[in-house]
Amino acid sequence: MRRADRLFQIVQYLRGGRLVTAANLAERLEVSERTIYRDIADLQSTGVPIDGEAGIGYIMRSGFDLPPLMFTRDEIVALVTGARMVKAWGGTAMMAAAEEALVKIEAVLPEAERSRVGDTKIFSPSIGLAGQSRELIDRCEHAIEGRETVALVYCDENGAFTRRTVQPLGLWFWGKVWTLVGWCELRDDFRTFRLDRMSSLTPTGEIYRSTPERSLDEFSRQHKEKYEQDLAETSCDKNRGDN
Repeated sequence: MRRADRLFQIVQYLRGGRLVTAANLAERLEVSERTIYRDIADLQSTGVPIDGEAGIGYIMRSGFDLPPLMFTRDEIVALVTGARMVKAWGGTAMMAAAEEALVKIEAVLPEAERSRVGDTKIFSPSIGLAGQSRELIDRCEHAIEGRETVALVYCDENGAFTRRTVQPLGLWFWGKVWTLVGWCELRDDFRTFRLDRMSSLTPTGEIYRSTPERSLDEFSRQHKEKYEQDLAETSCDKNRGDN
């Protein structure tokens, strides 16, 4: 968690005149009590009215609040629509986070703007993904974040099963279909794997070293270059046909 996010969460936990100990904050935020003491001191130095001391607890005086978020109508529509799509098609963790985000957005909007959240008439089908697929997205996301190599049993488009060891780099969503982008150790090259064709995905426990030539940026560069080349060839074929 970024420090700015942690400071924001401390303020949230101290709302409502509740006495909260440093130990409790440290447990919730998964940091040391020493870190909480430093964060509290920094918040106090910026004018946040927090009272208390180490060993007793902290409380925030009433009357303090963060300024309300000001979104335009189009921004609210974009945020609500994006959160609804993630709820329908994201992993388990993303689904829960999207739902919580909607609650927080509505809570901090000015009274006059809150109705726009519910009034947004753009939806994503509620059928979404099955629980197993959502958990697979979570596992992929976790492996990507931890740079942990995964072992796949994968069914290709011809129905043949193959075993691959992959360095996971990113997830791409194509509308109903998620693909894992990674460096395939068998092919010694970039490959994409549809999650709905994975029979199993198992973390190996091995951490791979990130390099520029095997990065998601390099994959994206090659993908864009190939797309532009295919587009140019299609245009040339069309021109020859017209002649």
